[in-house]
Amino acid sequence: MRYVKGLREEAAQAIVRERARGPFRSIDDLARRVPELRKPELVMLAEIGALNWVGEGSPLRSQISHLKSQRGALPDRIQHATRHRRDALWQVERAARPAGPLFESGFPNSELRTPNSEPLAPMTPEERLVADFCGTGLTVGPHPMAYRRAEMKALGVRAAAELGRIPAGKRVRIAGGVIARQRPGTAKGFVFLSLEDETGISNAIITPDVFEQNQVTLVREQFLMVEGKLEKQDNVISVRAERLRPLAITRAETSSHDFY
Repeated sequence: MRYVKGLREEAAQAIVRERARGPFRSIDDLARRVPELRKPELVMLAEIGALNWVGEGSPLRSQISHLKSQRGALPDRIQHATRHRRDALWQVERAARPAGPLFESGFPNSELRTPNSEPLAPMTPEERLVADFCGTGLTVGPHPMAYRRAEMKALGVRAAAELGRIPAGKRVRIAGGVIARQRPGTAKGFVFLSLEDETGISNAIITPDVFEQNQVTLVREQFLMVEGKLEKQDNVISVRAERLRPLAITRAETSSHDFY
């Protein structure tokens, strides 16, 4: 809970205290037992998926467990129904205000519906990524690059975990989210990048001339593809960049540690 933006320590401590007394039966139960929680805090917890498993014993979850036991693997939409963030957001609206005519009768079969009586659609992977990074600065789900791995393979991009098996001197392409940019004063204008994908971290060496040609892209872009020769020296694996380009991987606001 320390990562949740906007969640006050008073509210977090109250959640921990009440959780120790017994599981929360529903989001209504959470809001009732932890009055310290303000609505924006409940909304943020719902958006990042922290409330997806509140009330695991509900009829909907029991039905899903039964379906899994009968059919094995379920379609993606049903598999993720037990961690449906929009359902949680809808329940937060109910818990955070006095019940009106729409809510007093409850939800038949625990199926949450919009005013048009259509089931709420789960967030897409991109929407979950945006919510995760906005709410916590990270994601506990798949790395953004994992969603684009098939596309990366088609472009000849190697995953970070593959580089150790590739001979030095071979031309390769790497890609990932920029997690660090370093331009030491003693490096004679060289820039060192760390790119993260779902398998690990790869390093790129940017020579002064390549940096000058691509300065805006290198400084501003969150995700990059780098092409160049693979170097291995003193157990350090790097790619000496010859060409690079930005990648449109996600709208989520990722961050990097930059030292110039």
